[in-house]
Amino acid sequence: MQDSPEAPVKVTDDNFNAFISQNSLTLIDCWAPWCGPCRIVGPIIDTLAKEYKGKVAFGKLNTDENVATATRYGIMAIPTMLILKKGQLVDQIVGAVPKARIEDVLRKHM
Repeated sequence: MQDSPEAPVKVTDDNFNAFISQNSLTLIDCWAPWCGPCRIVGPIIDTLAKEYKGKVAFGKLNTDENVATATRYGIMAIPTMLILKKGQLVDQIVGAVPKARIEDVLRKHM
């Protein structure tokens, strides 16, 4: 795994595959600027990126700007967090959930 950054990476249709393949465990926060619950989850993802630096890579995917990736993963509601292990989808979390819930799901795949 490359050294995961301390802040979430802006993920796009163009760099999505490269990002998920470079990291053994990845969480992608699928969001949109108009989404109220996404504004609640965003700071939680920022905090987790710092706390799990070197263990989990975090990315943020604006679903309005990156329709191909959102469609590929069947994103029907946001926020949705995709958990990928070695590039393969292993779990997802839909909705604004507490930090502890996200951590529980991540730990399950570590």
